[in-house]
Amino acid sequence: MIKMRNLAKWLSRLRRDERGTTAIEYAMIASGISIAIAAIVFGLGTKVNALFSSVSSSLK
Repeated sequence: MIKMRNLAKWLSRLRRDERGTTAIEYAMIASGISIAIAAIVFGLGTKVNALFSSVSSSLK
């Protein structure tokens, strides 16, 4: 009976504990920003490469 009471107290404290939530939120925001940056870089990369190719062929 005592172990169940201790387990219930521990679970109650664990549920109210919010120490790690801020770090998780920042990690999610950072991963979203990095995915957006990667998508932009890959999208613009092909266009920039095509532009440099056309400039290079024009100069020859």
